[in-house]
This record gives sequence, C-alpha cells and structure tokens, in this order.
Amino acid sequence: MIRFILADLRRLWAGAVVVVLLVALATALGVTVTLQERALRLGSARAADKFDLVIGAAGSETQLVLSSIFLQPAPLPLMPGGVLAKLSKDPRVTWVAPVGFGDSFAGYPLVGTTRALIGSTVSGFAAGRMFEREGEAVIGAAVKLSVGAEIKPMHGTAQMGGETHAGVVYHVTGKLPPTGTPWDRAILVPIQAVWHVHGLGHDHEHEEEEHHEGEALQVTQAAAADEHGHTPLEATREHAGDLRHEGEAAEAGGHDEHADEDHDHHGAIDADASIDENFAADAPGLPAVLVKPKTIADAYKLRQEYRNGNTLAVFPGEVLTSLYVTLGDARMVLSAVAAGSQGLVAAALVLVTVTHIGQRRRQIGALRAFGAPRLSVFAIVWLELFLLVAVGIGLGFLTGLAAARLIADAFTVRSGIILPVGFTGEDWRMALILLGAAAVLSAVPAILAYRQSPAAALRA
Repeated sequence: MIRFILADLRRLWAGAVVVVLLVALATALGVTVTLQERALRLGSARAADKFDLVIGAAGSETQLVLSSIFLQPAPLPLMPGGVLAKLSKDPRVTWVAPVGFGDSFAGYPLVGTTRALIGSTVSGFAAGRMFEREGEAVIGAAVKLSVGAEIKPMHGTAQMGGETHAGVVYHVTGKLPPTGTPWDRAILVPIQAVWHVHGLGHDHEHEEEEHHEGEALQVTQAAAADEHGHTPLEATREHAGDLRHEGEAAEAGGHDEHADEDHDHHGAIDADASIDENFAADAPGLPAVLVKPKTIADAYKLRQEYRNGNTLAVFPGEVLTSLYVTLGDARMVLSAVAAGSQGLVAAALVLVTVTHIGQRRRQIGALRAFGAPRLSVFAIVWLELFLLVAVGIGLGFLTGLAAARLIADAFTVRSGIILPVGFTGEDWRMALILLGAAAVLSAVPAILAYRQSPAAALRA
C-alpha cells in the first residue's frame, strides 16, 4: 500500500507540492502570529520586572513607562526636583533613582541615573567598574564600545538633526552583563552630568561659595548701589536667577536667544568632579524617577500619594497589562485572518481532491476488480491526502517558527528587548487539532472512493 501511494505521489509530484505549500503557508501565518505575540508579552514583562514603581509628571501613563523603562525616545514633561529629594529620604523606599534622557551617541541613548540603580539591577560588571566621576560612563552589554572609549554626546539623535555637545566627553569605565532589556543598548552616565550638560544644577553647587563671598564683601558693598538701588551682589544674584530660568526654559523645550548665545558656556561638565547623589529640594526638574519600595504595602501607599495633579505614579505591570489587551485584540484579528485562510485552503483541497478522485475512477475500479477490498481503497486515498496535509502542517510550523525568530531578532536589534520565541504545550495541542482536522478532511474523498462499485468505475 505504501509503495503504491509513493508511486502515485511521484507521478503527480507537481500537484503534491502545491498542496503542501498551500497548507504550509496557511499554517505558518497563524503560528507566526501566535509565537510573536506571546514572545512580545514575555519579553516586555521581563524587561520591566526589576522596576516596581515609576513616578513622573502628570501625563500619559503608557508614555511614562515606555520612555523610562523601555527607553523609547519621547518628550516627557518635567516634574520638580523636590520630588526626588523627598523620595530619597522616605523610609518606605529601599532605593530611588532619577532617569534623565534626551541625548544619544552612535544611535545609543544616553541615560542619566545613579549608581544605586546600576548596583541594584545588575550583578557585577562584565568588564571595568562603576563610574565615580562626572565625566565617566557605564555601557550596556549591547553597546559596541569597549572600556576606555570616548563618548561625545549628541542632543537628540542624528535622525532628528541633533548637534554634538561641544567640549563634553565621557570616558567608559565599565560594561554591564547582558540583561535582555533595552538597558543593554544604553549608555549610563551620572544624572548630575546630564543636568550640567543642559545648564542645570550649577546654582546649588555654588550657593555656599556665593554666601561666603557675600559675607566678605558685606561691609564694602553696603554703601554701594546701582542706579536701581541694588548692591552689586544683589545684581549678580539677580543675573544668576535669570540664567537659571533661561536654562530651565531651554530644558523644557523653550527657546531663548540669550540661552542660545551662552549654550557652550552652560553645556559643560567637570570631568573630574566627584559624584554627589545627595539630592536637595532645589534639584533640577527631571522626567521620571524609578522607585524600589520596601514592601508591597509601601508600594501601594506611594502610588496613591504621588497620583495627584502634579505627579503620576504607576506600576509598570499595570500599564503593560493594558497594552497586552490591545495586543490581544490585534492577535485575535490576525488569528481570524489566519483561520480564514486555512479554511479557504481546506475548501480548495477538498474541491481539488474530489475532482481528482473523479478523474481516477478507472484506477480505483481496476483496484477493486483485482480484488482490493473497499477498506484498502479507502485507506489508500485517505492516507495519500493525509500525508500531504500533515507534511504541510509540519512545514508550516517550522516556517512560522523561523519567521517569528527573524522578527524577534530584528526587534531586539532596535529595542534591546530579547523576545523568547519557542513552542509550548499550547502549540503542540494546536498541532494535534490541525492534524485531527486533516484526518477528517482526508476522509471526504476517501468515502467517495469507498462507495464506488468496480463495474461502474470501469464503465466510466
């Protein structure tokens, strides 16, 4: 029987190949959609797993999570730096880390943060050490640089027409191990360096120095006043306040001619300056803060406390759940399209096979005339079609797996998120269901062959 089927398939190889390809393509579409949607859910959940709470300015919850955790470039409103100072002293918080972004280098995002974030989310370094100075940087595992490399940051990205910050250079001191998250493609620098590059944060550092200078000059300046009645020291402080407001306006996206003229002056860092992570209430504004609460109860209390008109606190898992709902809706649509295509392929196969059985009536009649039992004829016709459909289903699963992995690899290169593509028990159950449907489908032409009488077939 098997030799007869193989001989028949060799004789009709072109039609057999068409049947296999039709079934494979229809199956591969559904498999690709299922594997990719599942991989995206698992990969994004793993990427956000280490971050319990995100706090930012009032706005979009989704954009806050996408920008602060998945490092997707987008303009976020700034919240007051006092929020960071308050959280850093909150007894309910294990660690808190600001996140500042907006610059890039060679296509990699520059993220300003603290040593607490790095030390709490990764175990050790693949090479080098933590940054200790304002002009030092730590890179993710996927950044194609080595320890000791120089980084000259660019405002924005090259695609957006950004310009390189003049005179600002970071030196790579360490490289992190792979994490399978977007942070593998990030360049991490001290948050105070990000502030200084954009002309923020200097006033607080020089406040004490100005205070001592004021005491030394108090007597000599008491009698001196400008035409507006201000002492020189008061005028100097007024001018410093003006510069501070200009810098904050520029960071928030505003445009000021004086700020443009003094861009090089304000966009500077002291590469050898020590890092100060004791944040004061007058710290510059920032787009987001990542918080690690001590307990689950503390997490919910902090979330409730900072969900007000000025700030927004979210659990990344909740935001991702809402995204998964949207993703699930899209999957349902694509799965319906795949099911529809599979149904059309099944109908076409039945039509072609029934027509083929009609053309083979003489062959079937000859088999019956030579003594082949009805069940043998049924088995030959059924097994021949079932083998073709089964091979197509198997090839479709392999093609779908390959397509899903190609898509996942391309997504990882762009985002840094590793998508785990692979089969699960659910997929094997689906394969058994498809094989069961193929068995039923193959029985239709086999029943027609079974019911034919030898005499009627030979007279046809």
